Amino acid sequence: MNRRNFLKVVGAGSAVTAAALAGCNNAASGGSDDVPKGKMTYRTNPKTGEKVSLLGFGFMRLPQKPGKSGGEDADDKVIDQDAVNELVDYAMAHGVTYYDTSPRYCKGQSEHALGIALRKYPRSKYVIATKMSNFDEADQPYEKSVEMYHNSMKELHTDYLDYYLLHAIGDFDGFKARFIDNGILDFLVAERKAGRIKNLGWSFHGTQDFFDYMLTLPIKWDFVQIQLNYHDWDHRTEEVNADYLYGELSKRKIPAVIMEPLLGGALSKLNHSVLTMLKRADAEATPASWAFRFAGSLPDVLTVLSGMTYMEHLKDNIKTYSPLKPLTEAEKAMLEKAADMIDNEPTINCTGCHYCMPCPFGLDIPGIFKHYNSCLTEGNYPDNPDSPDYKKERRAFLIGYDRTVPRLRQADHCVSCHTCEPKCPQHIEIPAKMHEIDSFVEALKRNNA
Repeated sequence: MNRRNFLKVVGAGSAVTAAALAGCNNAASGGSDDVPKGKMTYRTNPKTGEKVSLLGFGFMRLPQKPGKSGGEDADDKVIDQDAVNELVDYAMAHGVTYYDTSPRYCKGQSEHALGIALRKYPRSKYVIATKMSNFDEADQPYEKSVEMYHNSMKELHTDYLDYYLLHAIGDFDGFKARFIDNGILDFLVAERKAGRIKNLGWSFHGTQDFFDYMLTLPIKWDFVQIQLNYHDWDHRTEEVNADYLYGELSKRKIPAVIMEPLLGGALSKLNHSVLTMLKRADAEATPASWAFRFAGSLPDVLTVLSGMTYMEHLKDNIKTYSPLKPLTEAEKAMLEKAADMIDNEPTINCTGCHYCMPCPFGLDIPGIFKHYNSCLTEGNYPDNPDSPDYKKERRAFLIGYDRTVPRLRQADHCVSCHTCEPKCPQHIEIPAKMHEIDSFVEALKRNNA
């Protein structure tokens, strides 16, 4: 299913979806202070019949504050629980019911923070998704994986889990070691039968062959979490495109939970040409809202996850889905053109998931990629010494690099140990990219004319 077929899928489903879902009659309102209440779009879980908010709150990236040392170093920061509570309170008040976390997110503190934020609400008012994040096969035998499962319920103050995922699977050997050889998949299926897991699924990062294999297993999957956005619909270069993943799930009537609707924030920070095109279509709409409308317009999507660290992001996303305004044919064609334009950018496909971290040699890998990509999309990329803006762009890049990433954590400290590479869900050749960036930075330092 390519992007043109997406037009048919959504065209057929949008009218039905819009009519069937409560409150899907009007566009989201405009200003930052008029976030609608009671207008959230919901999707129905076909297994349980429960309503789930189309916007899901992802707890991978949370507000932070300085730790015990009081410094600004990222390694010393801790979760700002008061800020998390404020975000969750606002989300609950505006109809967000789906909350996604993991034992590994935020240095192991995400579940704890979510449990504190939600515990004052009746358990029936929200659903929790968490994961079996037993990535280190050698250190996660059956007993430790079961311990992780029970600890999740302890941290989240619950005796059952609404959505439970086999976390970040994508290859046969890893899946076999983490879930088959140690008996953990059998354990989780038994827990679902006992009612302590309401819905069992998996999050996918891998090859098409492995995705197809998972769908042939003699297990009834209740949902699958996939990476989907208007660029990855049929433009993924390293892995299988999102149109295929969604199409296979839709054929089997398996609800899709969407991650990376903004491609790690890349679709919210667009270059001038793409941004101008979107603004001409709707001067009030944010770049993020277009991406969320794309994902939400697919009728078999259960919920779309967003890591909303700041209140402004939460408000914007709530407005986009309160209620959802399905994409028109002209808008779908425009986003197809936007994806083509984005492909011409030399950005690095990092989503900031931090799975590559920690680096044994202290590099801030996501921070380095984030600064590099930001300079590209914001026009501060000094690649032409003959440009009249070269000196200004060069200075902005180098000063911004030192401010964003401490010098001891910059790309020049990469020794190509390749520890990070197998952990990257986007399959980025991280050491190679680090050396490219380091060479670029060194050239800028030398060219100070």
